[in-house]
Amino acid sequence: MILSDRDILRRMEAGDLVIDPIEDLDQQIQPASVDLRLGEEFLEFQRTNISCIHPNREEEVGDYVTETTVPEGEEFILHPGDFVLGTTKERVEVPANLIATVQGRSSLGRLAVVIHATAGIVDPGYEGQITLELSNLGTAPVALSPGMRVSQLIFTELSSPAERPYGVERDSKYQNQSGPQASRIGTDPEFTGSDE
Repeated sequence: MILSDRDILRRMEAGDLVIDPIEDLDQQIQPASVDLRLGEEFLEFQRTNISCIHPNREEEVGDYVTETTVPEGEEFILHPGDFVLGTTKERVEVPANLIATVQGRSSLGRLAVVIHATAGIVDPGYEGQITLELSNLGTAPVALSPGMRVSQLIFTELSSPAERPYGVERDSKYQNQSGPQASRIGTDPEFTGSDE
């Protein structure tokens, strides 16, 4: 069952679901979702000086990713064909009996900007800011302003609470992240030889 605005507000008021900071409840709470705003931090991928990205070599991240901070009131220009990691301004805490789906806002989609490539799931138990996978599929650059509403979260109630929610007990690699985070796929068991 997808949560309505009424259910979202009720769970936020009870402290069961956390989305903070909410600047304007009337603007950000939609009929069946919550609009999230763009944060100030970006990770830009550099195409020079690398032959390819090796997913199992986390030490290479600094070779192909540059951090950029754009204060509110300024703009980040997303050029055609570019892919950058951004972040939500809001920090979320998803309870064990909900799962959230990250979606783009249709107003940005109509400008050919997508906010996630594949990672659209926020697991039960997740806490932290959400990394956004921003791409410009169009033919013209698009100015993105930190603080603007760029994405929305849709919450679905699980048939029962997750027995092993995302988090410290699972050694979840993105728990409590702040700002955009580069891939940590190199810590996956198929690369480390671990059975976890």
